Amino acid sequence: MAHSFDDDPTFLSRATTSTTASFSKRRKLMDDHHHHRQPLLPGLPDHIAQLCLNLVPPSTLFSVCHSWRRVIYSPAFPPFLSLYTLSFPTATTSSTIQLSSFDPVSSQWTVVTPSTSHLRRVCLRHPSFIARDLPLQSISVAGNLVFLAGTSVDLLPALSHPLIFNPLSKTWSSGPPLPTPRRWCAAGVSRAAVVVASGIGSHFSQTVARSVEKWVFRERNLFNEKGEDSNEVWKKMPSLRDVKFSREAIDTVGCRGKLYMVNGKEGVVYDVNSEEWSQMPEVMLDGWRGPAAAMDEETIYMVDELKGVLRKYDDATEVWVDVLEDERLKGAGHIAAGGGRVCVVRSGGVGILVVDVVASPPRLRVLDTPVGQQVLGLHILPRMCPPEFESSESSC
Repeated sequence: MAHSFDDDPTFLSRATTSTTASFSKRRKLMDDHHHHRQPLLPGLPDHIAQLCLNLVPPSTLFSVCHSWRRVIYSPAFPPFLSLYTLSFPTATTSSTIQLSSFDPVSSQWTVVTPSTSHLRRVCLRHPSFIARDLPLQSISVAGNLVFLAGTSVDLLPALSHPLIFNPLSKTWSSGPPLPTPRRWCAAGVSRAAVVVASGIGSHFSQTVARSVEKWVFRERNLFNEKGEDSNEVWKKMPSLRDVKFSREAIDTVGCRGKLYMVNGKEGVVYDVNSEEWSQMPEVMLDGWRGPAAAMDEETIYMVDELKGVLRKYDDATEVWVDVLEDERLKGAGHIAAGGGRVCVVRSGGVGILVVDVVASPPRLRVLDTPVGQQVLGLHILPRMCPPEFESSESSC
């Protein structure tokens, strides 16, 4: 189980612009200790000491010594959670996509490079859509970031197959080819089931606009009971009743084995196990007034972007419950939940509000986004390994 997204309750109170000097000091300390390797804990073999240190918050280990810093980025240490953003430059007309990771332990933003060439085919700004940015749809599944749909400069589907980024290994791979590549669709995940629904292919089609495809994500080299590679199959699911979900790029929320899909005043629920569609409960749909995400697929959090209120859905009473109200939540564009935190991109895509929903009362902090970038997507995934902690002895 991953450590909390924020083991250090003060990390977001430090402005990211002030971390350069502190990081330089940390680096000097690391260099001082680099050539003087000592046991992790005096009197204990390292493999036993590792088990003890695994129980300590990573922010505490990071502040002690170089050896313990290396421990928290090693494969033997439970990977803590980091924040990942998809963004593009704010000051130009460029559509260049940037994937960045914020490490809450070192308080550093890192740009993920190199990215796959297929991702560079995605167009985010187009003369035909002056008033809006084109979407890039991505989901998080099993600790991986998966890109599913986007638009090319020719206004065609940009991705013929899922693009998968594994933050622990820092590697890119491809998923099975989509039977019908699409854009402006609904995309979501529940447990290991990745679903794309509706949308537009190379041209509008009633068949595509009602179609639903499911791919059961598996880690590489795992096989199903028949000995077939289940990572290479999309399965056709029961179709939608109409084409109303082909008008927008919709982030579908997975929670407790179900996928919740909302488009304006329309709301449907897909049961991953029974493979059946149903109408969303009226109270749930009426209160769904902004971007939403599920915490560990157990609780749905939603931002009422007009009133600036973070709410959660109570399954027992079937009502939306207020968690926190703040003016800065108004106009929220994107949301992610994990590790006890709900992260919300502010209006305009600059600045991220991080709400500790486990605390009583909930606490809100502001995190600066990568300089000069406008955020168009947000995910919470396992941390990456900084280059200075990579070695032939302990690959991250």
